[in-house]
Amino acid sequence: MTAPKLTLLAPALLLAACSDLSQVGRAPEFSPLEGSFQHHSLYSSPMPENADPNAPTDASSLWTGETDSLLGDRRAAQRGDIMTVVIEIDDKAEISNSSGRSRSGSQNMAMPSLFGIPQRLDASLPDGASMADAVDTSSNSTFSGNGSVSRKEKLTLRIAVTIVEELPNGILRIEGQQEVRVNNELRELTVTGYVRPADISRQNEITYDKIAGARISYGGRGQITEVQQPRYGQQISDIILPF
Repeated sequence: MTAPKLTLLAPALLLAACSDLSQVGRAPEFSPLEGSFQHHSLYSSPMPENADPNAPTDASSLWTGETDSLLGDRRAAQRGDIMTVVIEIDDKAEISNSSGRSRSGSQNMAMPSLFGIPQRLDASLPDGASMADAVDTSSNSTFSGNGSVSRKEKLTLRIAVTIVEELPNGILRIEGQQEVRVNNELRELTVTGYVRPADISRQNEITYDKIAGARISYGGRGQITEVQQPRYGQQISDIILPF
């Protein structure tokens, strides 16, 4: 192969190397949970102390405040506890704006006679020029603009999250990941944010609109997602090429 052909083939090989060829003919693999804040919180959460077998117990009572009792509070409250986030988004927005602006102006300044100065200046000006009408200007501008936005989003999801940190003021930081693989397509759902313990319901659930700083990501990866995305070379050319 000649040198010019190798020069033309090198960029194509570099772009091909950017693709993940290890997944060819295989379904996308799940993301490892080990090493995440969620995994670390579950393993470092406080463990219950060993109960003294000789100590009196009220496990048979229905009115104990323990979480495993019939009427106990099972809401997540500390690091390592698990709760459910309910995501029900049904938003619709329509915005229409219209603006207009019009402006016109004119100026005229003349000195037909000022101690004979205009006549003396006319003698030194080119033919046809005169200081009788020193300045005569006019301007006119018109602007109009229209804009509209129409958007509709609907999403219904549920995900189990883990309390990964308890802030000094009692606010809880949560984090959760969920992955579902169907054939060769992997759907991913990620939720992070801050919640108040008082907003957690008796069913140990909280809606997304009560999560401060919520970061909700719902997407996927796999063969279908790869086909819907432009190739790396096209993305690079869209950024580099000025036309």
